[in-house]
Amino acid sequence: QLYLVESGGGLVQPGGSLRPSCVASLSGFSDYYMGWYRQAPGKPRELVVGITNDGSTNYADSVKGRFTIYRNDAKNTVYIQMNSLKPEVTDVYYCNAQRRTEGWNYVDYWGQGTQVTVTS
Repeated sequence: QLYLVESGGGLVQPGGSLRPSCVASLSGFSDYYMGWYRQAPGKPRELVVGITNDGSTNYADSVKGRFTIYRNDAKNTVYIQMNSLKPEVTDVYYCNAQRRTEGWNYVDYWGQGTQVTVTS
């Protein structure tokens, strides 16, 4: 079963913009921390930006000022606005949902990813 579905990636020229989205089939979506990660072939996934259930954000230094995460809890959706795109951000981007259960335990879900390619 797929709980997170990303869309909105694609091929764009340098300096262009994309706005990938992630739709979550999760009850109690507003209780989840959401995030966007990137992964290159043979590399571990890296955090791009996260957002808590109260709207607090945490951006990787490489995307500060260019990417913006936001969520619409009424639509169970999180977005990442990607502006001023550079070729070095080319990667597969994955949506993540995380919710604490008790103590330090949590549940963790991943989407299948959406390809972002920046090239002339």
